[in-house]
Amino acid sequence: MKSAVIVFPGSNCDRDLAVALREVTGRAPAMVWHRTSELPDRVDFIGLPGGFSYGDYLRSGAMAARSPVMRAVADAAGRGVPVIGICNGFQVLTEAGLLPGALMRNAGLNFVCRPAPLRVENSQSLFTSGYSTGEQVVFPVAHHDGNYQADADTLDRLEGEGRVALRYLDAVNGSARGIAGILNDAGNVLGLMPHPERAVEPAHGGTDGRRLFEGLLETVAA
Repeated sequence: MKSAVIVFPGSNCDRDLAVALREVTGRAPAMVWHRTSELPDRVDFIGLPGGFSYGDYLRSGAMAARSPVMRAVADAAGRGVPVIGICNGFQVLTEAGLLPGALMRNAGLNFVCRPAPLRVENSQSLFTSGYSTGEQVVFPVAHHDGNYQADADTLDRLEGEGRVALRYLDAVNGSARGIAGILNDAGNVLGLMPHPERAVEPAHGGTDGRRLFEGLLETVAA
């Protein structure tokens, strides 16, 4: 699998994601600086990492969403290339219009950093095929603006179309309906606040995140 990790000024989980991809796929991803307007040829997967792009000025992800590379990311997503946005990457995807809704300040107005129990709501996507629907997993969270919100019609549509990928099992940040991760209508773009790349090796304290990347690899390679 030929993958690319987009790097913005302020990204701080790009290496984490790169290491996870190399560990699972056996191939290091291309690290793509945000100011480029092109992606590597025939890229199979694109990752937008966590961090604090542009220092979270204006709104988290708002400035990164206008970076030149995001046009190429949007074009690739439109062609069906799998795209994942983790934490700040999720914020960027919503700001770029690739996913609906918005990530607001956590309900408790505090930075949250801890393991978070989650439930897999849809195991039929490119990203969640390594899990079972209803399975409980644990991914770390580390965010200040992870409170997912959308209008009631959008939330109903996400639920009805099976586009809620992951849901928190306890109160983490105030997200509407406990939503932790969502898919686009085509199912090839996933945004989630928890960090699967920080749950890939036993040294991380858990390996529940590994199957996300393994399942994606198997699907893309099929």
